[in-house]
Amino acid sequence: MIQFIKIISMLGIIFMLGACTQQKPTTGLYLLLDTSGTYTKELKKAQQIIHYYLAQLEPGDSFAVARIDSGSFSETDIIAKVTFDHRPSRANEQKRVFSATISKFIETVQSSAYTDISGGLLLAKEYLNEINPDKKYILVFSDMQEELPKGYKRDFELNLPGVEVLALNVTKLRSDNQDPTQYMHRLKNWQQRIEQSGGIWRMINDLEREESLAL
Repeated sequence: MIQFIKIISMLGIIFMLGACTQQKPTTGLYLLLDTSGTYTKELKKAQQIIHYYLAQLEPGDSFAVARIDSGSFSETDIIAKVTFDHRPSRANEQKRVFSATISKFIETVQSSAYTDISGGLLLAKEYLNEINPDKKYILVFSDMQEELPKGYKRDFELNLPGVEVLALNVTKLRSDNQDPTQYMHRLKNWQQRIEQSGGIWRMINDLEREESLAL
C-alpha cells in the first residue's frame, strides 16, 4: 500500500510539472498603416490601437507595424518589430521603445502617392511565416482603396491559410458618398480575395469599443 501511494504521488508530481511547462500559444500581429493622401490624418487613431495591443500582448508574442505606401513589398516599410522577452522587465522596456518609435513615425510621416495594400499583405504574410506563431493576425488600417504605380502587378494569390485579416477604420471616400455601392463592392472584393486565399476576414469600424479589437 505504501509503495502504491508513492507511485500515485510521483505521478501527481509529474503531471503538475507537465502542466507547468505547457506554454501559452503565441500570437503574431502585423499592423499595416495606410499613409496615402489625407488618410495620414487618421493615424492618431492607429496609435491608440497600437497602445491597446502593446498592453494585451504577452511574453513570447510578436508585433510588427509597417506602412502602406507606393510599393509596400519592402522590408524598409517596417516601422517597428519585436518579439517580447519572457522577462517582464525586459518586455516592458521593449514595449516602451516600440511605442516611442511609432510616435516618432506618426509625427514625421509624409503622405504617399499610391496605396500598395497587396504588397503590404504579402510582406506581412512572409513575416508571420518566418516567426511562425500559433495564431496569426494581419491588421489593415486603411480605407482599402488600392492604387498602384504604373507597371506594378498585384493580381497574385495571397495564400493566407490560418491568418485572420482585420480591416480597421475603413473610412468612406468622397466618391463613396456619391455612390455607396462603390464602398460595398470594395469591401466585398477584399473579403472574397482574403477568403479565397484561405484567410479569415473581419472588419472593425467601431474603434471606441475595445472589446471589438480583441483577438
